[in-house]
Amino acid sequence: MSAKGDQNDPKGLIYEAYRIDGITKSECRTIFLDWALSLPDALTPVATIDVLLSQYGQAHPDHPMTEVLGEGRRSIARPKRRGGWRSRSRPE
Repeated sequence: MSAKGDQNDPKGLIYEAYRIDGITKSECRTIFLDWALSLPDALTPVATIDVLLSQYGQAHPDHPMTEVLGEGRRSIARPKRRGGWRSRSRPE
């Protein structure tokens, strides 16, 4: 893997996050958001996060990016409740 990235990390953001000494969880969240927004439409976020976790997480289980990737995977996989006007019953 180079700094340029690959299919799962096009900009190399996740790769670089793991190389930054002393990176904070907050900084990892910002990097994760940038990564998620730059992910090609053809890729499924949950499956891509799984690949990244297997690629980096096992070697760096205590790294803040591993924690952020895990949180991101759980939040994406969880079904979302639709609120607002769409969830209200309509008069017949």
